[in-house]
Amino acid sequence: MPAKPARQRLTEAAFELFEERGYDQTTVDDITERAGVGRTTFFRAFRSKEEVIFPDHEVLLGSIESRLDGADPRTALVAVTEAARLVLRHYVAEGELALARYRLTRSVPALRAREIAGTQQYQRLFREFVHRWLGGGPDTALRAELLAAAVVTAHNHVLRRWLRGQAPDPETEFDAAMADTVALFAAREDEPGTTVVAFRTGKDLSAVLPGLRRLLGDEGALG
Repeated sequence: MPAKPARQRLTEAAFELFEERGYDQTTVDDITERAGVGRTTFFRAFRSKEEVIFPDHEVLLGSIESRLDGADPRTALVAVTEAARLVLRHYVAEGELALARYRLTRSVPALRAREIAGTQQYQRLFREFVHRWLGGGPDTALRAELLAAAVVTAHNHVLRRWLRGQAPDPETEFDAAMADTVALFAAREDEPGTTVVAFRTGKDLSAVLPGLRRLLGDEGALG
């Protein structure tokens, strides 16, 4: 079996030590010793001990931005939903690592503050995207802020339920939460007849649009 990458070994070692000794009682030297690497390797991978707790934050921000950048006005709300889903899927895929992070952020104020700051960065991406979608004028700034906050709140509600063992099927709960959220904001003033469709599929959007058009009985409903 090939050796794990140093970054992964450091992350696993850090979480093990945080659970065993506590976050504040664990040093970078402790982590590197457990992982079997030197300090230089640690600081090539992470800027600080705190950053180990959120090793993929920048990657997730980039994934959200890429998903939103690939949308057009007709698919904006779908893009918002799918961008938020990327974050949920990432945490669920982490499994025990996500659960350990949740325990740490509940007990260490500095980590909780870092988590909140990260959430604000996600919300900023959604706000800026929605503001552009709504036209970018000053009269739409509040609506963009509200929608971005609602998207993050819905996502975090489902994620927390999963972390607490209350949501055995988080994706289904996420679909319902996002459908409720999007429905609150779907009817734009210049589009009184807007129809919102929330769905999950492994196919590209272009592959499912024709079928949705036929289902709705309106060739122009989804652009």
